[in-house]
Amino acid sequence: MDSRMMRRNFATALLDGLRVVWPVLSFLVGLMVTLGLVVGLREGWSIQESIYFAFVSGLTIGYGDLAPKTLLARTLAILIGVCGVLFTALLAAIAVKALTAASGDGADRSLGNRMKGEHDS
Repeated sequence: MDSRMMRRNFATALLDGLRVVWPVLSFLVGLMVTLGLVVGLREGWSIQESIYFAFVSGLTIGYGDLAPKTLLARTLAILIGVCGVLFTALLAAIAVKALTAASGDGADRSLGNRMKGEHDS
């Protein structure tokens, strides 16, 4: 298989995977933004700072330029981090699945054939 076809197959599989999980990804992003706004409200930050904090924390970058001081805000920051890790894990899983499909690995097909064989007997 040439590289152009492999890239096309990867992009197709990636978009197919994103079509399936986009509601979950959207929910996680919405939750991160909402929690970030609540943290910002508690800490007296602007809307831009609050959203910036949510994504820097959620993506586990953590520059440290904004840090919550109150217990509630710190607890919500932990939840933002968990949402970000889940978001990243879902994207990575979709990308790995798409790469496996694009490379023609056949692992999924062999599993499907084994399961089909079990049902046929």
